[in-house]
Amino acid sequence: MANTNDSSDPLHAKNKAWSGRFSEPVADFVLRYTASVNFDKRMAKADINGSLAHAAMLEKAGVISEQDLADIRRGMKQISEEIAAGKFEWQLALEDVHLNIEARLTSLIGDAGKRLHTGRSRNDQVATDLRLYLRDEIDGIVAQLNELQKVLVRVAEKESDTVMPGFTHMQVAQPVTFGHHMLAYVEMFERDHERMLDLRHRVNRSPLGAAALAGTTYPIDREYTAELLGFEGVMQNSLDAVSDRDYGVEFLAAASLIMIHISRLSEELVYWMSQRFNFIHLPDRFTTGSSIMPQKKNPDVPETSRGKAARVIGELCAFCVLLKGLPLAYNKDLQEDKEPIFDAIDTVRDTLHAFIEMMPGVEPQRDVLREACHAGYPTATDLADYLVRKGVPFRSAHDIVGQIVRAAVEMKCGLHEMPLEKLQSFSDKIGEDVYDSLTLEGALKARNHTGGTAPAQVLRQVGLWKDLFARREKDPSAGEYSK
Repeated sequence: MANTNDSSDPLHAKNKAWSGRFSEPVADFVLRYTASVNFDKRMAKADINGSLAHAAMLEKAGVISEQDLADIRRGMKQISEEIAAGKFEWQLALEDVHLNIEARLTSLIGDAGKRLHTGRSRNDQVATDLRLYLRDEIDGIVAQLNELQKVLVRVAEKESDTVMPGFTHMQVAQPVTFGHHMLAYVEMFERDHERMLDLRHRVNRSPLGAAALAGTTYPIDREYTAELLGFEGVMQNSLDAVSDRDYGVEFLAAASLIMIHISRLSEELVYWMSQRFNFIHLPDRFTTGSSIMPQKKNPDVPETSRGKAARVIGELCAFCVLLKGLPLAYNKDLQEDKEPIFDAIDTVRDTLHAFIEMMPGVEPQRDVLREACHAGYPTATDLADYLVRKGVPFRSAHDIVGQIVRAAVEMKCGLHEMPLEKLQSFSDKIGEDVYDSLTLEGALKARNHTGGTAPAQVLRQVGLWKDLFARREKDPSAGEYSK
């Protein structure tokens, strides 16, 4: 059997950051088990930026020379170019993105590269990198949420007077407009937008300078590195700085809610598209066929999105379990913090992209939607409201309308189709003007208040959203659309 600890193996010939303490190299299988470079190399840009800020601070504090700083900048520029060109050689033996970049820097510039790590630890380095990386990804998600909202608002404007059944308990309840329905999701994604921006403030705190867990003896200036890196402040306790991953839980919770909202929309798209409903058509490019049934047109994008929502929610659960038993400060367990965050980022961003592309192609089938409204006596509440306006107490009106609906079921007709004489047999308060309250358009128009489904209100909300989007062109964090 081969000796897995053979120091002549090229994997173990590399200089390790802690090699002076050990008499034998790490076993190959342990190296493979504990290495993270295969997934954390996506943080290379953040790692380089963090290192450049740290080097600038060390030079300012007199810990390294101007020449060292110039050499570090020159070496990092070359490394950035190599990574961008796909020419950087990532080495498993160097475990992670941090040691890979440091080793390459040292090979390029010599001792100046070895001085870079003065006054810091991989503990505060990785914490800084993850925050920088996640901050940028949050900005990307916020931009995508804003774009999806724009898409849905355009659909809402186009379908502001398209009548459709509103459901409770999956039964026809009252008529609404398709535009109003789309604006409900715009509201959901606005809350997601707000959560991401709120979370960003807590992500945007600098742990750099906390070193391994207790700080450092060098005359560092943490506020300076925080300023260089665009952080809003400095974490005040070194133990917390290197071990805090609360922001990971918050991000995964916010990401889960985004996916939950998309999953709810997906569920509606799936059953709206089915032959039993036929409420909408989806563009062919977002659907697939069957390997055996040639007639099938399956809503694969919405269905896949529902499944991916479960994936992100699972990552939130895993992340919470990861943290629940960890003592202060840093523990190797925290290496497991990255893959759930990375996967959630990829999943959310890919899903948002798919819906930004797909939703403009959703085609409501207006005639089918209108016909479906009549299936469940959706203007019954309007008839009760009509009686109340005639002086009938609401509970009495409710009972009267219940009797009228039972009669309509027996007659197999809609409320708007019942003869006036029949309606008046239930209440002498009913006059010829009752039919204005029994039409779908009348029911929609009557709900002309803030948050109502009246077409005029839908268009008013569309205008408010457009005003907000215009403000976000100058300030992506702008909110308060309703004011």
